[in-house]
Amino acid sequence: MSENLNLLAEQRRAVILDEVRRRGGVRVNELTKRLGVSDMTVRRDLDALARQGAVEKVHGGAVPPAEASSHEPGFEAKSGREQGAKESIARVAAELVAPGTAIALSGGTTTYALAQRLVEVPELTVVTNSVRVADVFHRAHEGRQGRATVVLTGGVRTPSDSLVGPVADAAIASLHFDLLFLGVHGISARAGLSTPNLAEAETNRRLVAAARRVIVVADHTKWGTVGLSSFAPLSAVDTVVTDEGLPREAREELAERVESVLVADAPPVV
Repeated sequence: MSENLNLLAEQRRAVILDEVRRRGGVRVNELTKRLGVSDMTVRRDLDALARQGAVEKVHGGAVPPAEASSHEPGFEAKSGREQGAKESIARVAAELVAPGTAIALSGGTTTYALAQRLVEVPELTVVTNSVRVADVFHRAHEGRQGRATVVLTGGVRTPSDSLVGPVADAAIASLHFDLLFLGVHGISARAGLSTPNLAEAETNRRLVAAARRVIVVADHTKWGTVGLSSFAPLSAVDTVVTDEGLPREAREELAERVESVLVADAPPVV
């Protein structure tokens, strides 16, 4: 009997954890209705998840555990997160790019996914401070006609394989491009766009200043996250491309501050 109860508890906690990650937080009274259990049972489940470090308890519910604002995960660690959402975002963002356009792609795993969809768009000029993004175009276009012209900025490499610092900043300052596709560590109404890396913040400022239109590609988990350094307010963003996991309230808040919000549906299951 105890094994069945433990299994049920594990199932409940999996549901709770999924809700916290998907929505950015949950309330006890919502979980009691969703799970059909008492307040006390939900609070015990939250206590157990908090002890594991999976959630952070707050008054009346729980939110994702807070990371230090200066913590910067490496590229490989980030690439395993929200892969389906990133692919959906990349699919929608790629539709915004016309042949012959001059575009910039910042570092990040979502822009990396986007780069893989842009290799078939002819005659692009691509400015990037991402080693990974540059490699995507190099591998795809080696020995082919109509390939993209890729400008890699140079600079000092970050844990997320972006090139930043004075060399990158100087290269970007002399350029102008039609569209900037910007991956972000965090996006919020209060802090705007932010990153845990101070040098990357300055390089991102240069990218934003050089772009005619700024398009942020960010999955729902980035909403409400605040890194050490803000580099642009939401008013500097023209379009946000996100996924359907972003709560309705967050979409409405974004829509008040940027020109357009594009929500990518999940790809069909084949």
